[in-house]
Amino acid sequence: MSLLEEGELDELRAEWVGRQFDEKEFEVSLERAQLWARACGETRPEFCDSQHQDFQVPVTFASQYTGRKAFPKELTELFWRGLPFDAGKRVESHAPIRPGEKLIGRSEIHDIYEKTGRSGSMLFIVHRMTFTGLEDELKSIVDWRMVVREKKNKSEES
Repeated sequence: MSLLEEGELDELRAEWVGRQFDEKEFEVSLERAQLWARACGETRPEFCDSQHQDFQVPVTFASQYTGRKAFPKELTELFWRGLPFDAGKRVESHAPIRPGEKLIGRSEIHDIYEKTGRSGSMLFIVHRMTFTGLEDELKSIVDWRMVVREKKNKSEES
């Protein structure tokens, strides 16, 4: 069984993959950078010591940011077809992010795909947020996977 109708995956991919749907500006604060480093258990001085000559935020720092919309409304309607859950994030660092910088985060749907496993059909929607500096320098890419798992029985529907 599939969560999607015949041909629906191709239609969703054609309409949404690669399409930017949100943009938001973020200012990187020193306090938030230090809190993030402590929360992550970071010990390297370039991430913990604001006096270090190469002080920057930890690589995973951009993963805390969210845009105004997590997903386009048309895609969130797919969540009602099954049991949605957060399947984690992947962070790709391209250049140091430093406190005091302003970042532009642009959201797009990077991929939509379906898999079948032991728990049944699962629909994956990959939200990609690309962070650039004000001079358009690529800083970080954060992919967030949302999964909608097929409902198996009545007890899972509540």
